[in-house]
Amino acid sequence: MPIATVNPANGETLKTYEAMGEEEIERRLQLAEATFRTYRMTSFAERARLLNRAAELLDEGQQDIARVMTTEMGKPVKQARAEAAKCAKAMRWYAERAESLLADEEPAEHDVKDSGASRALVRYRPLGPVLAVMPWNFPLWQVVRFAAPALMAGNVGLLKHASNVPQTALFLEDLFHQAGYSEGCFQTLLVGSGAIDDILRDERVKAATLTGSEPAGRAVASTAGNMVKKTVLELGGSDPYIVMPSADVDRAAEIAVTARVQNNGQSCIAAKRFIVHADVYDRFAERFVEGMKALKVGDPLEEDTEVGPLSSEQGRSDLEELVDDARRSGASVLCGGERPDGPGWYYPPTVIADVTREMRIHREETFGPVATLYRAADLDEAVLIANDSAFGLSSNVWTRDEAEVDRFVRDLEAGGVYVNGMTASHPAFPFGGVKRSGYGRELSGHGIREFCNITTVWHGA
Repeated sequence: MPIATVNPANGETLKTYEAMGEEEIERRLQLAEATFRTYRMTSFAERARLLNRAAELLDEGQQDIARVMTTEMGKPVKQARAEAAKCAKAMRWYAERAESLLADEEPAEHDVKDSGASRALVRYRPLGPVLAVMPWNFPLWQVVRFAAPALMAGNVGLLKHASNVPQTALFLEDLFHQAGYSEGCFQTLLVGSGAIDDILRDERVKAATLTGSEPAGRAVASTAGNMVKKTVLELGGSDPYIVMPSADVDRAAEIAVTARVQNNGQSCIAAKRFIVHADVYDRFAERFVEGMKALKVGDPLEEDTEVGPLSSEQGRSDLEELVDDARRSGASVLCGGERPDGPGWYYPPTVIADVTREMRIHREETFGPVATLYRAADLDEAVLIANDSAFGLSSNVWTRDEAEVDRFVRDLEAGGVYVNGMTASHPAFPFGGVKRSGYGRELSGHGIREFCNITTVWHGA
């Protein structure tokens, strides 16, 4: 893939960039290593000052960067503005809390004595330069949720962003520099995916984090494992959205529309498989389909657009293949399912019922505004359908029955269970999955500690 801004609303190439050569990559790796030696010594107060300034600058530039994101990957501009605001909020959250999240921990006094020590503690120390391989779908948020905690922990960042969002990648580098960070604290590497392996193998890079596809995660994890380096992976998702008879079905159907089409349906944590109890299936399906049909699809730069184009022509083709395979295999298309005429990589909000385990759409992630509907006879079948997936990122359950809530929390194979609402990331809560959705956690105290050397300090009697 060339490093270029291609407007998905019309297919027009707006800007192209040359990939960095070996000499420039080497210069930046040297700079990251040298900068870390001094930056790791800065106080939490100084790090917080810098990150708060970055948040201020992001708020000031929110309108401009929102238009850039929309032009590069197609999300509705109002959602792009919300993404920028969310990033500034996360920066402030970590600036305020990092010191307490990484405070020295003292073991219980009886354990200290039992170990033969006069005193002991656990200290969190930064690792060094961390490579972040990030996707295009949330081009600011995915980066900031790594960068904010990493920088507050005393690490420095190297960003290899998706090749179709180069302007956003360069904006991020400039944002941190304008905030007062030295050049080596956060650097964007304009390189293709073929350069990742060599960069990760470099001894100066101490760890890596990746958000993206399962194949990309496997490649990074394999190299990092060979080099014995820490990684955090957030990969695909095919999140279940379960509706039980005790739920507010109308509300569940209304939220289901947003849960499926947020970010034009291109979100790992978007609800994708809608599993509805037989007693309320028809009612939910009717309202859900009505809501999907009512969405306005159009120019993502228009304020009232709710669904814009997919990010790439290939992405649309991949989605079409899943829908066509399901249709040929006997699935019912309740709405959508046909590529519209005209320019741009648009695909209509689509709902598919009568899905079976043999269909590709049951097994693979649908990265676009396509929902699959399942009828469950009871709670047991709902759990079986929900867990019949290679992915385990998050989940949504709608019920007013506390016993059912307890059962779902106990048995759903996912990194999160959201009750009577849709999955959303927040700085205070750990984010990540199980199975082929990856490992490790971002955000919260768990996220900031992922790239720390957890050090035991023991003093003899």
